[in-house]
Amino acid sequence: MVCGGFTCSKNALCSLNVVYMLVGLLLIGVAAWGKGYGLVSSIHIIGGVIAVGVFLLLIAVVGLIGAMHHHQVMLFFYMVILFIVFLFQFGISCSCLAMNRGQQETLLNSAWGIMENQTKVDLETQLNCCGLFNTTGKLQQFNQDLGSCHAPCTTEGRCVPCGTKMLDHATEALKILGGVGLFFSFTEILGVWLAVRYRNQKDPRANPSAFL
Repeated sequence: MVCGGFTCSKNALCSLNVVYMLVGLLLIGVAAWGKGYGLVSSIHIIGGVIAVGVFLLLIAVVGLIGAMHHHQVMLFFYMVILFIVFLFQFGISCSCLAMNRGQQETLLNSAWGIMENQTKVDLETQLNCCGLFNTTGKLQQFNQDLGSCHAPCTTEGRCVPCGTKMLDHATEALKILGGVGLFFSFTEILGVWLAVRYRNQKDPRANPSAFL
């Protein structure tokens, strides 16, 4: 059987969907790791990546089942949804890579301002830090947060601002997410092309008079 044949197209599409499942799990894992390191809801892109990862995982399962059974309807919806996932994943990945440290700091400041006091205390305890940024413009807010901070570092008298720790983890997480997401988003175009090709091929084991 040549590579352009039915069996080869089926195996290629099944293999590609297995890769999509692994990519979805990777995106979810890395995003959850970054979120667990104190990003909370301050960077909404992290939540977007998790959503794309879950959606990619689900559509990969649909594509895998459709490819195994040569199911016309499932393959059609798989093609349409996978192209939509490509658009979202490409946009989010570019946003991750394009976001500089200043933009991250702006987002963190905005989120810190609307955060409840108990959430701030829990975050400070988790990261072992106090306040967000010890800068001239935020000095009053920093001193206020420092007075209510109960992190372990307060007993040592040497607490670093939480914003510094958050930005370090945010930068690392965004680079990984953006690079992985951008690279694999182009493979989704390959998946759409394979699905179109495979869907229009005739199963040699099927009834020759059956409708394709």
